[in-house]
Amino acid sequence: MKISIKKSELKTNIISFMRSCGYAPFHDSYVHILGVGGYPRFHIYIDELDEKYVLNLHLDQKRPSYGTETAHSGDYEGKVVEDEADRIGDVLYR
Repeated sequence: MKISIKKSELKTNIISFMRSCGYAPFHDSYVHILGVGGYPRFHIYIDELDEKYVLNLHLDQKRPSYGTETAHSGDYEGKVVEDEADRIGDVLYR
């Protein structure tokens, strides 16, 4: 799910905003861990455009398993992801 945030709507920088939403930096992205062992977790990649940020949100249900098959187990839509997007919006506008 993609969430657009105008830079002018942020009261702080994007890193502080992500932390205020409960996300921690993770390589070139941010994660909000929900379970023991790091999964499930919400995972966000951020694209910076001219006057906005686009947050690409998904839910990682389990650790990726590779080898003979690729299984990412990421949910990009659905009620849980929509609820998290709403929660991020609530943090933005409080």
